[in-house]
Amino acid sequence: MIHSPLFFFITKSSINHYTMTGKLAQFTWPALVANEILNKRLGSSNFIADFPSNTEPLLSHDQSSLSSKTMLNDQKDTQKNKIFVSTWNVGGIAPDEGLNMEDLLETRNNSYDIYVLGFQEIVPLKASNVLGYQNSKISTKWNSIIREALNKNNTHVLHSFKLDEEGDDKKGIYCNNKELGNNNNNNNPGLQGPQDFECIISKQMVGILISVWAKRDLRPFIQHPSVCCVGCGIMGCLGNKGSVSVRFVLHETSFCFVCGHLASGGREGDEKHRNSNVAEIFSRTSFPRRGPMLDLPRKILDHEHVILLGDLNYRISLPEETTRLLVENEDWDSLLEYDQLMMELMRGNMLKGWHEGAIKFAPTYKYCPNSDLYYGCCYHGKKAAKKRAPAWCDRIIWFGNGLKQIQYARCESKLSDHRPVKALFIAQVRVSSAALRSFQNLFLSERFEQIETPFEVSPTYEFVCKKQSSFRL
Repeated sequence: MIHSPLFFFITKSSINHYTMTGKLAQFTWPALVANEILNKRLGSSNFIADFPSNTEPLLSHDQSSLSSKTMLNDQKDTQKNKIFVSTWNVGGIAPDEGLNMEDLLETRNNSYDIYVLGFQEIVPLKASNVLGYQNSKISTKWNSIIREALNKNNTHVLHSFKLDEEGDDKKGIYCNNKELGNNNNNNNPGLQGPQDFECIISKQMVGILISVWAKRDLRPFIQHPSVCCVGCGIMGCLGNKGSVSVRFVLHETSFCFVCGHLASGGREGDEKHRNSNVAEIFSRTSFPRRGPMLDLPRKILDHEHVILLGDLNYRISLPEETTRLLVENEDWDSLLEYDQLMMELMRGNMLKGWHEGAIKFAPTYKYCPNSDLYYGCCYHGKKAAKKRAPAWCDRIIWFGNGLKQIQYARCESKLSDHRPVKALFIAQVRVSSAALRSFQNLFLSERFEQIETPFEVSPTYEFVCKKQSSFRL
């Protein structure tokens, strides 16, 4: 990464050399630089969500409504939450309306509390997408499919919320209904009924998309959501490679999820570029503290629970013929001895203290389109030169105590040349007893009398609706 001001004197001809076809002639070099600076400025505070977040803790034990005696006597309990995490490189292929994500999301199991879905290459990584202005149509489409899968038997919320560039919720604006993929044609504003899951964060950087969804009754306990984008691609700053990280606090425990797409390449030494990407992501990712009274973690590794997911692109350091033979024999243990990420985890250099579950599934890359055959096994003649050795490019690893992985598997969608990977975690979360009692008392007061509605509304959801009405456009 070039940090010197001389970075900005790279000539326009170098950009034209990269584009080759000259199709981006309309993008002048000053405009490109300005666009990148603007994107970086907005990166840490601009994201899409169903509801506005709260800048001040809703249920924290340091609220003024709690006396100092109560604060001193406050006891901390621990609860366990189930968190579903998945990563999928979709190869620049837009999803069709009939794409079924129920198997990937395991929607038949309704015991998950939070879904964290990471995608790479939701748009093709061509010059116009990397250097041009970001088009959110595809991310909207993915969010629509996710919403439908998670809330199959529920009516959608009409409005979503978007933080402004300063990250001030009170200055936020409602998003267009289509921005999170709402297909409800009812023109009446407001809430049309409760959903099982609501989007708390959705953020895109070029081809990387991370989308976080929480159970409706859990959402009021999620505070201080924030995002940070780090580009590690062309010239060390563009977003064809890099990460989108999200942060939030659940009750009194901080979470950070990093969706990454690292440097590609299967030649010897290419893994060093991936390690360098990891170092850049860790050093350049920074979140706001959100006020002088708060001391929220700013860096990735400062959070209590951290999960890194994505197309990390680590390969297997064996000759291609040997790799294919071991894959054919399903000898995963022998292959994993030469897996570059596994070796990095064991060495403990850039990823010291990180963990990964046991891999008991076939390599997830690279497949022929709409096939179960690895690339190189289905082409002959000239195209055979494009062979890519199979590898576990798509991974989910974690850092910190209090996380237990109870599932690590791949899915069999043939949409792209990668197979999606999913993991299920049990996370220990600290809960303030005093805050919970204070929260319960809110619904016993006369201020929260039951409102007659045509549908049943839980106390938590009623509270959310009342909080939402306090925001002004």
